[in-house]
Amino acid sequence: MSNDLVQHAHWGDLEGQNWAGLVRLSFEPDDDSTASEDNATDSTETKTPFRPMTGRDIRSRDEQEKDNRSFVESRGGRYVYTYEEPDTSAWKRKRVRLPNGEIGYRVIRPVFEGALEDLKKGTAPNGERIDGLIVYDIDRLTRDNRHLEDAIEVVQNFGHPIIDITGSLDLLTENGRTVARIVTATNAKQSADTARRVARKHQALQQAGIPTGGTRPFGWQDDKRTLDAIEGKWLAWVVDSLLAGVAINETINTLKKNSISTVSGAEWSREAIKVMMRNPRICGYRSRQVIDVDPVTGMANKRMEIVLDEDGNPVKGQWEPATTVEKWEAVTELLGDNPAPGTGHNTRKYLLRGTLRCDRDGCSAPLRVMKAGKSRNKPEGYFYYTCPSSGSVPSGCGGTKVGGPEADKAVSMMVIAKYEEEAAKRKTEPQPVTWDKEEELARVLEDITELKAARKARIITAETYFGQLAEHEAEKRRLTSERNKVLRQQAAAKRETVDLAAQWEDLTLIQQRSYVEDLLLAVLVAPAIGRGRPVRDRLTPVWRPKETQAEAEPQDGSR
Repeated sequence: MSNDLVQHAHWGDLEGQNWAGLVRLSFEPDDDSTASEDNATDSTETKTPFRPMTGRDIRSRDEQEKDNRSFVESRGGRYVYTYEEPDTSAWKRKRVRLPNGEIGYRVIRPVFEGALEDLKKGTAPNGERIDGLIVYDIDRLTRDNRHLEDAIEVVQNFGHPIIDITGSLDLLTENGRTVARIVTATNAKQSADTARRVARKHQALQQAGIPTGGTRPFGWQDDKRTLDAIEGKWLAWVVDSLLAGVAINETINTLKKNSISTVSGAEWSREAIKVMMRNPRICGYRSRQVIDVDPVTGMANKRMEIVLDEDGNPVKGQWEPATTVEKWEAVTELLGDNPAPGTGHNTRKYLLRGTLRCDRDGCSAPLRVMKAGKSRNKPEGYFYYTCPSSGSVPSGCGGTKVGGPEADKAVSMMVIAKYEEEAAKRKTEPQPVTWDKEEELARVLEDITELKAARKARIITAETYFGQLAEHEAEKRRLTSERNKVLRQQAAAKRETVDLAAQWEDLTLIQQRSYVEDLLLAVLVAPAIGRGRPVRDRLTPVWRPKETQAEAEPQDGSR
């Protein structure tokens, strides 16, 4: 029966056969590898919608299904199902982990692959029997030779025909399959040429400082050039707040209270704030997205980098900056200029988990949370912070345990007292002096520029160039770090002091944790000696140095 299906399809006789159609809308020219620098200022959860190409090459979903149905029914067949692939490229490859564990690049089309599997079994997802698959033309089927060979396998080895309407696809004969391989290779080259032209266009746009992308970035109007009167002020406020030592979650809470959302209307997240702050666009520099891939793990790390001109200088964008270059450099130094791969949202549910450590000699293990058993006759939800046993990972001594609510209360009182102490000092301390080494930094930058020009003109040797460049770059980093420290001190001096003692109970757990981790490196918990020793006497705070308090960034992203 299977060979008869292929033969009858070759004759154009579909009488008594059930057919399914595959319709695909592709957006390859806009789905290029040079991501827009503008969209990186909004939430990372949003994505610019695809815009379809126009012309005969792209036929709408309804048109493709209508043509497929008419073709099948006009030849006596029955059209029973439609496989729909929206927003799918038949050429663009994505990074995947292969069955042998290695990293490779493949065209990902789950609907197409599912259709071939269903065709092998002869059953559509709706339970109907399917004998063949129809597409509008070969370009709607595939532009990838691997997928073409998969389709040929279904026809040759499983006896289920795959045909098209326009006559450009013939997988039913040997000559037709050879032509299909040639056409697919040609179409793949056309896609590669299109991607190359689009990438070159984006490179030219970058060098000209022209903004691109579909969705406007937060802080700017729809023209992507003019600062929005409201969002622009809030964008600058976020920069100043972070420089002043305000925790990210506290910043997000303020934005939420004032009904300031992302461009897409979503609430701000920690990652969205970080992405926006790391984007050079906010200080007027043109940027582009770069994806670094770990060759071992295959993990991708997306980051924004400044576009440089032919002389190695930053390209200035054609828009109004929201903050100064100096403040942007200071805030990126505070957050780290590149996101760490694999960081996620904090899921901790306890105030001091990750902060408490065992104070027994030779241990120092982080304390874990253990719920109190019913035999303890404790209130509902009561818990302990305990040192893990020696057989755990990470291992500890297993000899230290402290009541959770009591420890939370004691450390909260420590943090409130420390915060009020630091706030009182800030009121009495003189205003931080201004940084007076701008001219020195400018000379260093000028020396670097002249050094690059001399090397480009072959006036100096490579050994001399790299030797002197290292010295100048080190001096640049030192001066920039000094300037950033002064900027943070100036911003912190302007920070309004809150009545933390009065507001503590009203803060969310995340906000309370941000204060704990801003002020404390750790809290050492001594083993219990006797029953009457207060919890407070067992706790030894390890305060974070004042100059690094604003830079605290917990490993789990809980700040």
